[in-house]
Amino acid sequence: MSTGRRAGAVGLAAFAGVAVATQSRINGELGGRLGDGVAAAVVSFGSGLLLLILLVPATAGGRRGLATLRTALARGTLRPWQCLGGACGAFLVFTQGATVGTLGVAVFTVAIVAGQSASSLAVDRAGIGPSGRQPVTAARLAGAVLTVAAVLLAVGDRLGEPATLGLALLPLLAGVAVAWQQAVNGWVRVVTGSTLTATLVNFAVGTTVLLAAFAVSLALRGLPTGGLPTEPWLYLGGPIGVTFIAVAAAVVRLTGVLLLGLATVAGQVVGALLLDVLLPSAASQPDVTTLLGAVLTLVAVAVAALGGRFRAWSSGIRSGTARRGRTGGGGR
Repeated sequence: MSTGRRAGAVGLAAFAGVAVATQSRINGELGGRLGDGVAAAVVSFGSGLLLLILLVPATAGGRRGLATLRTALARGTLRPWQCLGGACGAFLVFTQGATVGTLGVAVFTVAIVAGQSASSLAVDRAGIGPSGRQPVTAARLAGAVLTVAAVLLAVGDRLGEPATLGLALLPLLAGVAVAWQQAVNGWVRVVTGSTLTATLVNFAVGTTVLLAAFAVSLALRGLPTGGLPTEPWLYLGGPIGVTFIAVAAAVVRLTGVLLLGLATVAGQVVGALLLDVLLPSAASQPDVTTLLGAVLTLVAVAVAALGGRFRAWSSGIRSGTARRGRTGGGGR
């Protein structure tokens, strides 16, 4: 794989991470207005699904992808469980609506990162994603550890609150699920040859799961306490989610699950920092440590992405030096 393609894929993943941070702020606000995290998740996922239902049949690639999907499921080249990534996405969006209003985007991000980094290592090692088995090298492990350390540095002053730690368990579990979601969505993309089809499958499954959860919530708690807000920007979570899932499904075969996750995390941290500085909320607490954490996160992604290439480069230098020494070329 060319360095340019890999770098481009990492850049797209980082952009998707910025989108996730923005989506977290939107869905957190929507959940607060509605007084119901499940209802906010239904609105977000449902709007994304409606967009895809209109978009996919209108494109030749989308129609071919749907036909290929049916054939692949019938022949067993794509297993039904590989189409369930949307259930993990549904849980992530629910945690956004249920916790971001209390935790803030930054603390929500550290919980997602901690779960996603560890889970990505395991998913890559097991070969669940379309990039195949990828060993847990020292560079990849160091990148994952540095990422968690970076986000802990960025939001460490908030982690001493017991209520924050307890609520942060939800996005922590969502982060664990995200790595598996990215892997199986990548398989749907590879088998169908259509990013739009993979994204549609993700949103169809996620919306189904959320509607079932919302039905249970209605039976137990009744209707949400808040009315539907009138600001259009509060309904952009779905389209932003479509962008994120499409990018992740398209690039995971080029990056692997871990590198995709780390690049996404870098985008999330930078996006959360920009949101806290440019559009502060009641939970925003941007300071010097937050900035340092964002910088360290970018360093962590570089370590994981370039570690193997640095070893290959240094090995090439050593081999070249040894050859010149044997042929006498090193004395010039």
